Amino acid sequence: MHVPLPSRLATGELAWASVSAFARAAGIRSPLDPARIAVSYRSDRVLAIDGVAPDVWSPLSGFWRSRDGWVRTHGNYPHHAQRMLDGLGVADSRLLPAAFAESTSAEAVERITRRGGLAVVVRPEDPSRDALLRSAALVEVTHRPSPDARIRRGREGLDGIRVLDLTRVIAGPVCTRSLALLGADVLRIDPPDLPEPEWQHFDTGHGKRSMLLDARSPRLRELLELADVVVLGYRPAALTRLGLSPEDLVARHPRLVVAQLSAWGVDAPDRAGFDSLVQAESGIAMIESPDGDRPGALPAQALDHSAGYLLAASVISLLERRRSEGGSWIARTSLRRVAAELLGMPRRLTPEPEQDVDPAEHTAVFDVGGRMLTTARSVLPGREFRAPRPWGADQPRW
Repeated sequence: MHVPLPSRLATGELAWASVSAFARAAGIRSPLDPARIAVSYRSDRVLAIDGVAPDVWSPLSGFWRSRDGWVRTHGNYPHHAQRMLDGLGVADSRLLPAAFAESTSAEAVERITRRGGLAVVVRPEDPSRDALLRSAALVEVTHRPSPDARIRRGREGLDGIRVLDLTRVIAGPVCTRSLALLGADVLRIDPPDLPEPEWQHFDTGHGKRSMLLDARSPRLRELLELADVVVLGYRPAALTRLGLSPEDLVARHPRLVVAQLSAWGVDAPDRAGFDSLVQAESGIAMIESPDGDRPGALPAQALDHSAGYLLAASVISLLERRRSEGGSWIARTSLRRVAAELLGMPRRLTPEPEQDVDPAEHTAVFDVGGRMLTTARSVLPGREFRAPRPWGADQPRW
Protein backbone atom coordinates (compact mmCIF):
# COMPACT_ATOMS: atom_id res chain seq x y z
CA MET A 1 0.00 0.00 0.00
CA HIS A 2 1.17 3.51 -0.79
CA VAL A 3 1.37 5.91 2.14
CA PRO A 4 1.50 9.49 0.78
CA LEU A 5 4.73 10.70 2.39
CA PRO A 6 6.67 11.87 -0.69
CA SER A 7 10.45 11.63 -0.53
CA ARG A 8 13.38 10.07 -2.34
CA LEU A 9 13.76 7.49 0.40
CA ALA A 10 11.01 4.94 1.07
CA THR A 11 9.38 6.89 3.89
CA GLY A 12 5.84 5.75 3.05
CA GLU A 13 6.91 2.14 2.80
CA LEU A 14 8.68 2.34 6.16
CA ALA A 15 5.58 3.87 7.73
CA TRP A 16 3.32 1.17 6.27
CA ALA A 17 5.60 -1.65 7.46
CA SER A 18 5.93 -0.20 10.97
CA VAL A 19 2.21 0.39 11.49
CA SER A 20 1.40 -3.00 9.93
CA ALA A 21 3.70 -4.70 12.45
CA PHE A 22 1.87 -2.95 15.28
CA ALA A 23 -1.56 -3.84 13.85
CA ARG A 24 -0.61 -7.52 13.45
CA ALA A 25 0.69 -7.69 17.02
CA ALA A 26 -2.55 -6.08 18.21
CA GLY A 27 -4.62 -8.67 16.35
CA ILE A 28 -6.14 -6.12 13.97
CA ARG A 29 -7.20 -7.72 10.69
CA SER A 30 -9.17 -4.84 9.17
CA PRO A 31 -7.45 -2.97 6.32
CA LEU A 32 -5.28 -0.03 7.27
CA ASP A 33 -5.82 3.40 5.71
CA PRO A 34 -2.66 4.80 4.04
CA ALA A 35 -3.96 8.38 4.31
CA ARG A 36 -4.66 7.91 8.03
CA ILE A 37 -1.07 6.69 8.53
CA ALA A 38 0.31 9.70 6.65
CA VAL A 39 -1.68 12.14 8.78
CA SER A 40 -0.60 10.35 11.96
CA TYR A 41 3.07 10.55 10.96
CA ARG A 42 2.58 14.27 10.32
CA SER A 43 0.50 14.80 13.44
CA ASP A 44 2.24 18.08 14.28
CA ARG A 45 0.72 19.56 11.10
CA VAL A 46 -2.88 18.94 12.17
CA LEU A 47 -2.44 19.68 15.87
CA ALA A 48 -4.40 22.67 17.18
CA ILE A 49 -5.12 24.00 20.67
CA ASP A 50 -8.26 26.14 20.86
CA GLY A 51 -8.14 26.37 17.09
CA VAL A 52 -4.55 27.65 16.96
CA ALA A 53 -1.71 25.61 15.45
CA PRO A 54 1.29 25.73 17.80
CA ASP A 55 4.74 26.75 16.61
CA VAL A 56 6.46 23.37 16.90
CA TRP A 57 9.99 24.36 15.86
CA SER A 58 12.27 26.80 17.64
CA PRO A 59 14.12 29.24 15.37
CA LEU A 60 17.32 27.78 16.88
CA SER A 61 16.49 24.34 15.47
CA GLY A 62 17.65 24.04 11.89
CA PHE A 63 20.47 23.88 9.36
CA TRP A 64 23.33 26.38 9.51
CA ARG A 65 25.97 26.88 6.83
CA SER A 66 29.48 26.57 8.21
CA ARG A 67 32.85 27.37 6.68
CA ASP A 68 33.08 23.90 5.14
CA GLY A 69 29.52 22.53 5.04
CA TRP A 70 26.43 22.35 7.21
CA VAL A 71 25.47 21.89 10.86
CA ARG A 72 22.08 20.71 12.16
CA THR A 73 21.02 21.97 15.59
CA HIS A 74 18.13 21.22 17.92
CA GLY A 75 17.02 23.98 20.28
CA ASN A 76 13.35 23.27 20.99
CA TYR A 77 14.00 23.00 24.71
CA PRO A 78 15.11 26.36 26.18
CA HIS A 79 18.09 24.84 28.01
CA HIS A 80 19.39 23.31 24.77
CA ALA A 81 18.96 26.63 22.96
CA GLN A 82 20.87 28.50 25.67
CA ARG A 83 23.70 25.95 25.65
CA MET A 84 24.04 26.36 21.91
CA LEU A 85 24.37 30.12 22.26
CA ASP A 86 26.85 29.70 25.11
CA GLY A 87 28.92 27.21 23.14
CA LEU A 88 29.24 29.56 20.20
CA GLY A 89 29.87 32.54 22.45
CA VAL A 90 26.96 34.68 21.26
CA ALA A 91 24.31 36.37 23.35
CA ASP A 92 21.98 37.25 20.49
CA SER A 93 20.57 34.58 18.17
CA ARG A 94 20.81 37.04 15.28
CA LEU A 95 24.59 36.56 15.43
CA LEU A 96 24.37 32.80 14.91
CA PRO A 97 24.73 32.76 11.09
CA ALA A 98 28.04 34.61 11.37
CA ALA A 99 29.25 32.39 14.22
CA PHE A 100 28.60 29.25 12.18
CA ALA A 101 30.09 30.76 9.03
CA GLU A 102 33.36 31.48 10.86
CA SER A 103 33.76 27.86 12.05
CA THR A 104 34.11 24.51 10.41
CA SER A 105 31.19 22.17 11.02
CA ALA A 106 33.27 19.98 13.33
CA GLU A 107 34.47 22.99 15.35
CA ALA A 108 30.96 24.38 15.80
CA VAL A 109 29.54 21.01 16.84
CA GLU A 110 32.37 20.40 19.29
CA ARG A 111 31.85 23.80 20.95
CA ILE A 112 28.10 23.33 21.23
CA THR A 113 28.19 19.75 22.52
CA ARG A 114 30.94 20.59 25.02
CA ARG A 115 28.43 22.96 26.67
CA GLY A 116 25.66 20.36 26.59
CA GLY A 117 23.90 21.63 23.47
CA LEU A 118 22.70 19.48 20.60
CA ALA A 119 24.24 19.70 17.14
CA VAL A 120 25.66 17.35 14.50
CA VAL A 121 27.68 17.67 11.34
CA VAL A 122 25.52 17.11 8.26
CA ARG A 123 27.19 14.13 6.57
CA PRO A 124 26.76 12.00 3.46
CA GLU A 125 25.45 8.48 3.94
CA ASP A 126 27.89 5.74 4.92
CA PRO A 127 26.66 2.51 3.26
CA SER A 128 29.16 0.30 5.09
CA ARG A 129 28.07 1.69 8.47
CA ASP A 130 24.41 1.19 7.58
CA ALA A 131 25.04 -2.37 6.41
CA LEU A 132 26.76 -3.14 9.72
CA LEU A 133 23.80 -1.73 11.65
CA ARG A 134 21.38 -3.77 9.54
CA SER A 135 23.29 -6.94 10.40
CA ALA A 136 21.65 -6.70 13.84
CA ALA A 137 17.91 -7.05 14.39
CA LEU A 138 15.77 -3.96 13.89
CA VAL A 139 14.48 -4.54 17.41
CA GLU A 140 16.89 -6.61 19.49
CA VAL A 141 15.26 -8.90 22.06
CA THR A 142 16.85 -10.41 25.15
CA HIS A 143 15.26 -13.00 27.46
CA ARG A 144 16.15 -13.32 31.13
CA PRO A 145 14.79 -16.61 32.57
CA SER A 146 13.37 -16.30 36.07
CA PRO A 147 11.60 -18.56 38.55
CA ASP A 148 9.19 -15.74 39.34
CA ALA A 149 5.81 -16.80 37.95
CA ARG A 150 3.67 -13.89 39.20
CA ILE A 151 2.20 -12.81 35.87
CA ARG A 152 -0.65 -10.34 35.47
CA ARG A 153 -2.46 -11.75 32.44
CA GLY A 154 -5.05 -9.06 31.72
CA ARG A 155 -8.62 -9.63 30.62
CA GLU A 156 -8.74 -8.57 26.98
CA GLY A 157 -6.00 -7.13 24.82
CA LEU A 158 -3.79 -5.16 27.18
CA ASP A 159 -6.50 -4.53 29.79
CA GLY A 160 -4.94 -4.79 33.24
CA ILE A 161 -1.37 -4.37 31.93
CA ARG A 162 0.51 -1.63 33.77
CA VAL A 163 2.99 0.41 31.73
CA LEU A 164 5.44 2.89 33.25
CA ASP A 165 6.35 5.48 30.62
CA LEU A 166 9.77 7.10 31.10
CA THR A 167 10.02 8.72 27.69
CA ARG A 168 9.68 12.05 25.89
CA VAL A 169 9.55 13.46 22.37
CA ILE A 170 7.57 11.40 19.86
CA ALA A 171 9.12 7.92 19.60
CA GLY A 172 8.67 6.68 23.16
CA PRO A 173 5.36 8.52 23.64
CA VAL A 174 4.05 7.03 20.36
CA CYS A 175 4.90 3.58 21.72
CA THR A 176 3.12 4.12 25.04
CA ARG A 177 0.18 5.93 23.40
CA SER A 178 -0.24 2.85 21.21
CA LEU A 179 -0.25 0.56 24.26
CA ALA A 180 -2.83 2.80 25.96
CA LEU A 181 -4.96 2.57 22.81
CA LEU A 182 -5.17 -1.20 23.37
CA GLY A 183 -6.27 -0.84 26.98
CA ALA A 184 -3.02 -0.67 28.97
CA ASP A 185 -2.89 1.47 32.11
CA VAL A 186 -0.09 3.89 31.21
CA LEU A 187 1.56 6.23 33.72
CA ARG A 188 3.89 8.76 32.19
CA ILE A 189 6.55 10.06 34.59
CA ASP A 190 8.42 13.32 33.93
CA PRO A 191 11.10 15.04 36.02
CA PRO A 192 9.68 18.03 37.93
CA ASP A 193 12.49 20.34 36.79
CA LEU A 194 12.19 19.78 33.02
CA PRO A 195 8.91 21.20 31.67
CA GLU A 196 7.48 19.68 28.53
CA PRO A 197 6.11 21.93 25.77
CA GLU A 198 2.35 21.69 26.06
CA TRP A 199 1.80 20.95 22.38
CA GLN A 200 4.33 18.13 22.43
CA HIS A 201 2.59 16.36 25.29
CA PHE A 202 -0.85 16.85 23.74
CA ASP A 203 0.39 15.45 20.42
CA THR A 204 1.21 12.02 21.87
CA GLY A 205 -0.30 11.94 25.38
CA HIS A 206 -3.54 10.16 24.50
CA GLY A 207 -4.96 7.72 27.01
CA LYS A 208 -2.21 8.14 29.61
CA ARG A 209 -2.04 9.66 33.03
CA SER A 210 0.74 12.23 33.50
CA MET A 211 2.67 12.86 36.69
CA LEU A 212 5.83 14.57 37.91
CA LEU A 213 8.24 12.52 40.01
CA ASP A 214 11.97 12.52 40.65
CA ALA A 215 13.56 9.33 39.33
CA ARG A 216 15.35 8.87 42.66
CA SER A 217 12.11 8.91 44.62
CA PRO A 218 11.16 5.77 46.59
CA ARG A 219 7.72 6.20 45.06
CA LEU A 220 9.12 5.32 41.65
CA ARG A 221 10.45 2.06 43.08
CA GLU A 222 6.98 1.30 44.42
CA LEU A 223 5.46 1.92 40.99
CA LEU A 224 8.05 -0.38 39.43
CA GLU A 225 7.13 -3.17 41.82
CA LEU A 226 3.63 -3.31 40.33
CA ALA A 227 4.49 -2.57 36.69
CA ASP A 228 4.33 -5.11 33.87
CA VAL A 229 6.12 -2.97 31.28
CA VAL A 230 8.63 -0.13 31.46
CA VAL A 231 9.37 1.96 28.37
CA LEU A 232 12.62 3.94 28.48
CA GLY A 233 13.52 6.88 26.25
CA TYR A 234 16.32 8.71 28.02
CA ARG A 235 20.05 8.41 27.29
CA PRO A 236 21.35 4.95 28.23
CA ALA A 237 24.15 6.40 30.37
CA ALA A 238 21.73 8.58 32.33
CA LEU A 239 19.49 5.58 33.01
CA THR A 240 22.48 3.57 34.22
CA ARG A 241 23.47 6.32 36.65
CA LEU A 242 19.93 6.25 38.06
CA GLY A 243 19.85 2.47 38.35
CA LEU A 244 17.17 2.34 35.66
CA SER A 245 18.98 0.52 32.86
CA PRO A 246 17.08 -2.46 31.44
CA GLU A 247 19.52 -4.83 33.12
CA ASP A 248 19.09 -3.12 36.49
CA LEU A 249 15.32 -3.19 36.16
CA VAL A 250 14.96 -6.87 35.29
CA ALA A 251 17.45 -7.84 37.99
CA ARG A 252 15.26 -6.17 40.63
CA HIS A 253 11.90 -6.97 39.00
CA PRO A 254 12.28 -10.31 37.27
CA ARG A 255 8.91 -10.37 35.51
CA LEU A 256 9.24 -7.08 33.63
CA VAL A 257 9.08 -6.40 29.92
CA VAL A 258 11.41 -3.46 29.25
CA ALA A 259 11.44 -1.53 25.96
CA GLN A 260 14.35 0.83 25.42
CA LEU A 261 14.60 3.48 22.76
CA SER A 262 17.61 5.75 22.23
CA ALA A 263 18.71 8.11 19.50
CA TRP A 264 22.08 6.58 18.67
CA GLY A 265 21.97 3.12 20.26
CA VAL A 266 23.61 1.60 23.30
CA ASP A 267 27.03 1.91 21.66
CA ALA A 268 26.75 5.69 22.18
CA PRO A 269 25.27 5.76 25.70
CA ASP A 270 26.12 9.39 26.47
CA ARG A 271 24.81 10.92 23.23
CA ALA A 272 21.48 12.72 23.27
CA GLY A 273 19.65 13.17 20.02
CA PHE A 274 16.45 13.67 18.11
CA ASP A 275 15.02 12.45 14.81
CA SER A 276 16.17 15.57 12.94
CA LEU A 277 19.75 15.15 14.17
CA VAL A 278 19.87 11.49 13.20
CA GLN A 279 18.54 12.36 9.74
CA ALA A 280 21.34 14.91 9.35
CA GLU A 281 24.24 12.76 10.54
CA SER A 282 23.14 9.53 8.85
CA GLY A 283 23.03 11.06 5.36
CA ILE A 284 19.26 11.28 5.01
CA ALA A 285 19.30 15.09 4.95
CA MET A 286 21.64 15.24 1.97
CA ILE A 287 19.75 12.52 0.07
CA GLU A 288 16.61 14.63 0.53
CA SER A 289 18.40 17.82 -0.52
CA PRO A 290 16.18 19.99 -2.74
CA ASP A 291 19.10 21.20 -4.86
CA GLY A 292 22.18 19.07 -4.13
CA ASP A 293 23.59 21.78 -1.87
CA ARG A 294 21.18 22.57 0.94
CA PRO A 295 20.19 19.73 3.27
CA GLY A 296 16.60 18.58 3.26
CA ALA A 297 14.43 16.42 5.48
CA LEU A 298 11.96 13.59 5.38
CA PRO A 299 8.30 14.64 5.04
CA ALA A 300 7.67 13.56 8.65
CA GLN A 301 9.55 12.62 11.80
CA ALA A 302 9.41 9.12 10.39
CA LEU A 303 12.27 7.64 12.40
CA ASP A 304 10.48 8.60 15.60
CA HIS A 305 7.06 7.32 14.61
CA SER A 306 8.35 4.09 13.12
CA ALA A 307 10.50 3.35 16.18
CA GLY A 308 7.45 3.94 18.39
CA TYR A 309 5.19 1.54 16.48
CA LEU A 310 7.89 -1.11 16.19
CA LEU A 311 8.57 -0.99 19.93
CA ALA A 312 4.85 -1.17 20.70
CA ALA A 313 4.56 -4.27 18.49
CA SER A 314 7.51 -5.81 20.31
CA VAL A 315 6.03 -5.11 23.75
CA ILE A 316 2.75 -6.82 22.79
CA SER A 317 4.60 -9.84 21.42
CA LEU A 318 6.88 -10.08 24.45
CA LEU A 319 3.94 -9.94 26.85
CA GLU A 320 2.58 -13.01 25.06
CA ARG A 321 5.95 -14.74 25.31
CA ARG A 322 6.15 -13.86 28.98
CA ARG A 323 2.83 -15.59 29.52
CA SER A 324 4.04 -18.78 27.85
CA GLU A 325 7.76 -18.76 28.71
CA GLY A 326 7.99 -16.62 31.84
CA GLY A 327 11.00 -14.54 32.79
CA SER A 328 11.89 -10.99 31.83
CA TRP A 329 12.25 -9.56 28.35
CA ILE A 330 14.15 -6.58 26.97
CA ALA A 331 13.48 -5.01 23.55
CA ARG A 332 15.82 -2.34 22.16
CA THR A 333 15.97 -0.17 19.09
CA SER A 334 17.31 3.27 18.17
CA LEU A 335 16.52 6.04 15.74
CA ARG A 336 19.90 5.41 14.10
CA ARG A 337 19.04 1.74 13.58
CA VAL A 338 15.71 2.70 12.00
CA ALA A 339 17.58 5.19 9.78
CA ALA A 340 19.86 2.38 8.58
CA GLU A 341 16.78 0.33 7.70
CA LEU A 342 15.33 3.19 5.69
CA LEU A 343 18.65 3.81 3.92
CA GLY A 344 18.74 0.15 2.86
CA MET A 345 15.29 0.24 1.23
CA PRO A 346 14.75 0.99 -2.49
CA ARG A 347 14.70 4.70 -3.23
CA ARG A 348 13.50 7.03 -5.99
CA LEU A 349 15.54 9.42 -8.10
CA THR A 350 13.08 12.21 -7.39
CA PRO A 351 10.33 12.56 -4.77
CA GLU A 352 6.77 11.89 -5.82
CA PRO A 353 4.53 14.98 -5.93
CA GLU A 354 2.65 15.88 -2.78
CA GLN A 355 -0.83 14.36 -2.66
CA ASP A 356 -3.86 16.14 -1.30
CA VAL A 357 -5.10 14.41 1.84
CA ASP A 358 -8.13 15.89 3.58
CA PRO A 359 -7.18 15.75 7.26
CA ALA A 360 -10.75 16.30 8.48
CA GLU A 361 -11.69 12.62 8.59
CA HIS A 362 -8.36 11.72 10.16
CA THR A 363 -8.49 14.08 13.15
CA ALA A 364 -10.30 14.02 16.48
CA VAL A 365 -11.32 16.78 18.90
CA PHE A 366 -11.01 16.50 22.68
CA ASP A 367 -11.86 18.71 25.63
CA VAL A 368 -8.78 18.78 27.86
CA GLY A 369 -9.42 20.83 30.96
CA GLY A 370 -11.68 23.23 29.05
CA ARG A 371 -9.31 23.56 26.10
CA MET A 372 -10.28 22.22 22.68
CA LEU A 373 -7.59 19.98 21.30
CA THR A 374 -7.45 18.73 17.71
CA THR A 375 -5.10 15.82 17.05
CA ALA A 376 -4.51 13.03 14.55
CA ARG A 377 -6.67 9.94 15.06
CA SER A 378 -5.44 6.43 15.78
CA VAL A 379 -3.92 4.48 12.88
CA LEU A 380 -5.84 1.35 13.92
CA PRO A 381 -9.29 0.90 12.35
CA GLY A 382 -12.02 0.61 14.96
CA ARG A 383 -9.86 2.01 17.76
CA GLU A 384 -10.09 5.61 18.94
CA PHE A 385 -7.82 7.49 21.31
CA ARG A 386 -8.91 8.66 24.71
CA ALA A 387 -8.14 12.29 25.48
CA PRO A 388 -4.71 13.28 26.78
CA ARG A 389 -4.51 14.47 30.36
CA PRO A 390 -2.94 17.85 31.20
CA TRP A 391 0.79 17.44 31.68
CA GLY A 392 1.73 16.60 35.28
CA ALA A 393 -1.91 16.66 36.48
CA ASP A 394 -2.06 13.21 38.10
CA GLN A 395 -0.79 11.56 41.25
CA PRO A 396 1.97 8.91 41.06
CA ARG A 397 -0.06 5.81 41.73
CA TRP A 398 -1.62 2.95 39.80
